[in-house]
Amino acid sequence: MTAIRVRNLVYDLPGKRILDGIDIDIDSGAIVSIMGASGSGKTTLLKILTGLRRPTSGQILIDDIDIANMTEQELDTVRLKMGLVFQYAALFDSLSVYDNIVFGVVRHRGGVVKSELDEIVKGRLAEVELPGVERRMPSELSGGQQKRIGLARALAMKPSLIFYDEPTSGLDPITSNTIDELIMHTRERYKATSVVVSHHLPSIFRISDHVAMLDNGKIIQFGTPQEIETSDKPEVQRFIHPERK
Repeated sequence: MTAIRVRNLVYDLPGKRILDGIDIDIDSGAIVSIMGASGSGKTTLLKILTGLRRPTSGQILIDDIDIANMTEQELDTVRLKMGLVFQYAALFDSLSVYDNIVFGVVRHRGGVVKSELDEIVKGRLAEVELPGVERRMPSELSGGQQKRIGLARALAMKPSLIFYDEPTSGLDPITSNTIDELIMHTRERYKATSVVVSHHLPSIFRISDHVAMLDNGKIIQFGTPQEIETSDKPEVQRFIHPERK
């Protein structure tokens, strides 16, 4: 079953085409990474897939429903299926870890009693391996811990689609490995479809079922990690092995 289907997706800015005829199918429950050099269109594609930015033309089918021309009210309903883990965690600085995690639940579900919220926080913190930090403020956490709280917040709504924007950016190898493990564990536990925008090759090749290589706004190859690693396309090999001339 296909969770996300994109057809002939185009996104233009004045005088420049950012995405140029993107076609991609993402199967339900898969982990698909989107890689490419800076400026290739990775983050723009992620924002369009989540409805945060409107395409110039094309289709974005989420569970066979085209979201490309939806109203904001209609998109809000679709976004309830989505969890988004931002590059810099994007926690609310003025809220505790507890209030960050339940923010979406309180806003979108309403009427949830405190005992249920307590269970949600306790469960999600256990899943991201940070039990007991619910009363801390974001400023009291490391960068890696903040990203894990960002994932806990995304999981609080039990999404069927999870989007990650550079989840290991700026992290040391040990913390990056922890984030990789959490992404894979989340897929297994929630059967969620995961789309990961990243340039961190060790993570990409470790966690992904399939990888899309973006270059100048086009997907130039889509395949398994092994197929990407052994690609005969010079653009792919230059990205994977920049040390080679």
